[in-house]
Amino acid sequence: MTTADTTGGAPTGENLDKLTANLRKVEELSERLTKVMTHRSMHNEALDGPNQELFQKAASAYWTEALRDPAKVLEHQLQFWSKSVTHFVEAQQALASGKLTAPPDPGPSDRRFANPLWDTHPYFNFVKQQYLINAAAVEQALDDVTEMDDPEKRRLAYFSRQILDMMSPTNFLATNPDALEKAVATEGDSLVQGLENLISDLEANNGELIVKLADDSAFELGRNIATAPGKVVFRNRMMELIQYTPTTKTVHKTPLVLFPPWINKYYILDLKEQNSMVRWLVDQGHTLFVVSWVNPDAAYAGVGLEDYVQDGYLAAIEAAKAITDESQVNAIGYCIAGTTLTLTLSLLKQRGDTSIKSATFFTALTDFGDQGEFQPFLTDDFIDGIEAECADKGILPSIIMARTFTFLRSNDLVYGPAIKSYMMGETPPAFDLLYWNGDGANLPAKMAMQYLRGLCQRNELATTGFDLMGHHLTLGDVDVPLCAIACETDHIAPWKDSYRGIQAMGSKDKTFIMTQSGHIAGIVNPPSRNKYGHYTNTDLNLDHKAWAEGAEFHDGSWWPRWGKWLKSRAGAQMPARDPGDSAHPVLCDAPGTYVAIKAKP
Repeated sequence: MTTADTTGGAPTGENLDKLTANLRKVEELSERLTKVMTHRSMHNEALDGPNQELFQKAASAYWTEALRDPAKVLEHQLQFWSKSVTHFVEAQQALASGKLTAPPDPGPSDRRFANPLWDTHPYFNFVKQQYLINAAAVEQALDDVTEMDDPEKRRLAYFSRQILDMMSPTNFLATNPDALEKAVATEGDSLVQGLENLISDLEANNGELIVKLADDSAFELGRNIATAPGKVVFRNRMMELIQYTPTTKTVHKTPLVLFPPWINKYYILDLKEQNSMVRWLVDQGHTLFVVSWVNPDAAYAGVGLEDYVQDGYLAAIEAAKAITDESQVNAIGYCIAGTTLTLTLSLLKQRGDTSIKSATFFTALTDFGDQGEFQPFLTDDFIDGIEAECADKGILPSIIMARTFTFLRSNDLVYGPAIKSYMMGETPPAFDLLYWNGDGANLPAKMAMQYLRGLCQRNELATTGFDLMGHHLTLGDVDVPLCAIACETDHIAPWKDSYRGIQAMGSKDKTFIMTQSGHIAGIVNPPSRNKYGHYTNTDLNLDHKAWAEGAEFHDGSWWPRWGKWLKSRAGAQMPARDPGDSAHPVLCDAPGTYVAIKAKP
């Protein structure tokens, strides 16, 4: 409650005190903003957008189209002009009627425009409708461009969409009714808190704007996430190896070694008890080892894929074999760790080493012939920029990768959270998945370029072969029993590309499962949730479209189906094993020490 205004509009009483306090806060925040932007860390400019050549080609192609078919281009221009003028006239008529109502036909549904004022208030409705008209005109112009190669056109479409998303009226205070209503209701407190949130995010990332998606103060590793009981039983410069405490009296003889991606932390598979794959696998009677990768700094600049194979995969497999006194392990590779598991399998095949009994791949790409949504970032101008960044810093900083991944879903992972945090002053939610998403890791310079140039750009593993550790590695070398799980709506590792790589492998015993949902939710899909179903088809000779058309749908999680597959390859039962042995003493409790190392911006 505030005191009444008796001075012709001047603030008095509580209003004046609040205004003074807010102005003082704004002054302090302005000083912090100046400081952080003055000392911000810089990155290579090539990482901020495509070079001008792309847009020059687009303009040239558009005008070539205009000369070849001027009537078509003129028709589209006239449609845009007509819609814009008609829209303006309708808005004027609505205002002239004396009623504060928008014209009929509020336009297409869009989550960004959920506030009723976008449809009922003539000002906000006009702004929304004109934005949608402009966006449609740009998209039509893109469709009309025919004198560009398909990869370039896809790239143009991606960056044009980024510009359109950035220019949405919801992203500006003056044209966002939610933010304006909140500012009025809180007497400006929301804007001050929003500025505090913005500057805090800038300070946390040395001037780089990365929107915080989760309240990181709500989580602590080992307390309320990554809590499955286990012990670190091996450590080297590349990884810590965690052996989990058994929960069954007997276990399968063949141990299970899980290799998570090193772009993020392993605990995506152990967020909480209800959805922990780690706990589920232990409950199924497996002696489970999980690799927790180091978060590299500049000292790791010369570390390559060969180091991940030698000091990661091979070291972990040898430790697991020694601790369990077994000659073979079953291996799992998730995302980039699945790609590298393929390299390891080819290497072991050529060496005559049968240490891996079976392999499971989670959302793993081995054939990068179709680069999907990452295609805009795999052209030479971007990769050259990444190479320069790596040469300068010795690593590909986690912040660069985080920005790339989030802009693939910019409205959900950038602009939406930014509006809530910076315009409305809201605290990010206490969401464990988003906390994990923000807990990224750096990549060593050498490894990053091997992956981007050799595997992604040149697609060597699926075509000519990939040279590593004195061997020429190919997909055809992979001949162990394998099971691959891909996700139907995965935008990072599209299922059809994962399927194509599995088809090229030399194994005679292959199982392919496509689960509903995406890169994370499709994998972290415990049976207890009964949320996403999955598809199976035993004929892997079909192309991906025919495979999907002939696939059988199954309700529920794919975990039990895979669990049966794994059980048949896990050996007989024996008394449960405690973590470690005399040669591999317990070093510390899970989740270990490497997982706690944060990526420094």
